[in-house]
Amino acid sequence: MRPHEHRPEGEYEVKGVAFRDAGGSEQEAPPPPAAGRQARRVTWQKVTFLPAVLVAVLLLTWGWFQQTDLDSISRNALADGNVWLRLRQHIQLTVISTFFVLIIAIPLGILLTRGKLRRAAPAAMALANIGQATPAIGLLALLVIWLGIGEKAALIGIIVYAVLPVLSNTIAGLKANDPTLLEAARGIGMSPLGVLGKVELPLAVPLILAGVRTALVLNVGTATLATFGGGGGLGDLITTGMTNQRMPVLLLGSILTIVLALLVDWLASLAELFLRPRGLEAGS
Repeated sequence: MRPHEHRPEGEYEVKGVAFRDAGGSEQEAPPPPAAGRQARRVTWQKVTFLPAVLVAVLLLTWGWFQQTDLDSISRNALADGNVWLRLRQHIQLTVISTFFVLIIAIPLGILLTRGKLRRAAPAAMALANIGQATPAIGLLALLVIWLGIGEKAALIGIIVYAVLPVLSNTIAGLKANDPTLLEAARGIGMSPLGVLGKVELPLAVPLILAGVRTALVLNVGTATLATFGGGGGLGDLITTGMTNQRMPVLLLGSILTIVLALLVDWLASLAELFLRPRGLEAGS
């Protein structure tokens, strides 16, 4: 038997010199797992940096207040747990208004991408644009005239002001879906409701969450105006400090509002990462 007949597969002999097929022993490196890519998106810096900065700001503010000589007006404005009461009211206004924005804007956005209701989408978007284009303080004043002073008028004003980003992002996210994917889903026998719940909405989740994040930050800022309608919140501290020219009270109300807005935005950014469908993460 000739020697070259015992050579391994892919190896040849030409004039006494052995050769192998190029790439015969090479193997493609396996692609990195999608889970690894997803895990790297949530770094320890993202989880810890902003909260650490906010805690530092609050500690510095508290230390400054310990060294500040407050007069009787400032002490009365901050006494008897008034700061915690206003902070709790502000959080309550933000949470309740965001809840109603979600249950109004997302279902409405879905309906405006279905069948004949598509024609009403431009009119609905124009109406939402009018609501946000209207100055918040003017809108609140009209609602107070109509509904009277209280938390109800403030909540409605905040909701009207924050509907647009969630509504527009819901419509945009659903319209951006690849028609071939939707047709394939229908082709395998999925019902319209199944296509919506298992294909359309999961693909639109990133845009919808971005709209919710924007609405949350808007609600924190707009809630400071609730004080002009008797709705309470941190706006009470800000207006008290401005009208009485007491900088410590004004500074405390402003810092707490900014910290709350940044904290809400940070929490929303984490929610965007964790609620994003894993299939989209793997493909990104």
